Amino acid sequence: MSDPADLGVLDASSALRRRELSSRELVSACLARVRDRDGQHSFDGDPASINAWVRVYEEDALAAAERADERLASGEAPPLCGIPIGLKDIYAVAGKPLTASSRVLDDMPGRDCDVWARLAAEGMILLGHVHTHEFAAGGTTDQVGNPWGLDLSAGGSSGGSAAALAAHMVPATTGTDTAGSLRIPSAMCGTSTVKPTRGTVSMRGIVPLCPSFDHAGPMARTVRDCEPLLAAMAGLDPPSERRPLRRIVVSPRVGDLDPDVVDGLEAGLAALDAERVEPPPPNVPLDLGMGDIFCAEILAYHRRFDDRRELYRQSTRDFLERGEQRALTAEEYVAAQSLRTEAAAAWCDWLAEHRIDAIVEPTVPLVARERGHGYDAAFTDYAEISLTYYWNWTGFPAVALPSGIGSRNELPVSVSLIGPPGSEWDLLADGATMQDRLGTVSP
Repeated sequence: MSDPADLGVLDASSALRRRELSSRELVSACLARVRDRDGQHSFDGDPASINAWVRVYEEDALAAAERADERLASGEAPPLCGIPIGLKDIYAVAGKPLTASSRVLDDMPGRDCDVWARLAAEGMILLGHVHTHEFAAGGTTDQVGNPWGLDLSAGGSSGGSAAALAAHMVPATTGTDTAGSLRIPSAMCGTSTVKPTRGTVSMRGIVPLCPSFDHAGPMARTVRDCEPLLAAMAGLDPPSERRPLRRIVVSPRVGDLDPDVVDGLEAGLAALDAERVEPPPPNVPLDLGMGDIFCAEILAYHRRFDDRRELYRQSTRDFLERGEQRALTAEEYVAAQSLRTEAAAAWCDWLAEHRIDAIVEPTVPLVARERGHGYDAAFTDYAEISLTYYWNWTGFPAVALPSGIGSRNELPVSVSLIGPPGSEWDLLADGATMQDRLGTVSP
């Protein structure tokens, strides 16, 4: 066997269940990889470090691995038992610090968030908390270096999650997605993810950003590895039968793209066994600003920290100040949410009318940019979120996977499959087939 730290979720699960590998050996290999590759752990980041991890719980992880090995020896362990995972630093774990990669929050939760309670019950091993853009409020995570180039953005807000995966420090991580925060870092680091239908995975015990847009989901190096993670996070059994994608459409929202991204989109389309149709776009705005709802909801949560506002990074402070300046009325808020409901329904009608199973989009219109400016001011990450945020507005599920390495920039590019509510399991199945044809990428 090669280094156990290089194993994905399903391969590690098979090795553990066949007793070819112990959980302690797997966890030890991942801890060694963190020590070898992550570099200096710091709040602001280090130009020479990946710095994916905020905190690593080495002793606790090894002790949990011992317990997992006992469970595995019994022959009755769940499939994810003994597999290490990193949690985004907004997922509460009882008795562990929770900081949202910010100097503002310094919490010690008394109970686990629902997601970690479920993953822990499955026997997964908490390796540590990974960095997020401060309070998950941005499409970058500039304290984290991208394993494809430490001077590049890892994307955000789940940048630590994607960087830890791409550097093969851990086989699985969690993230959240309010405007693209699962998909953007996955695209920029060359990993895979699924943003499920909104509400599929409980957000209880996860620090909120914009509650009516927030989604929680799994991240891994492959789409196939995301499926058992999503099932465990949601507390669901995946359906035994899947509806294959028969008809697809290139998103009418696609605009200017980096040439490497164009190539990645074409590669993704070629990897799908489906009829490509070109109906007129739905009668709905194709660029719905989320700013007012976002700023109102983020302000509502962060009022509790008004006496610490000077401790926020500038971009987060800007969002709060924008919310105060806009002073959205209840009537305006309800009107904005009504528009959102109508838009989602119109997309559902359009998909049904044209018998479209999935919308295909580039995950982001650009490759990873230079790291370092994401905290200067709010809304400087519009390029990163320009395609992804819309599907938080509608709440539709999306699967994102790498579609190759660009020939010009030699950086990963990514494609996404988007479907109507409840279609995440079908999207996962077809995304896995796409990935079999496209292959995976690694720095």
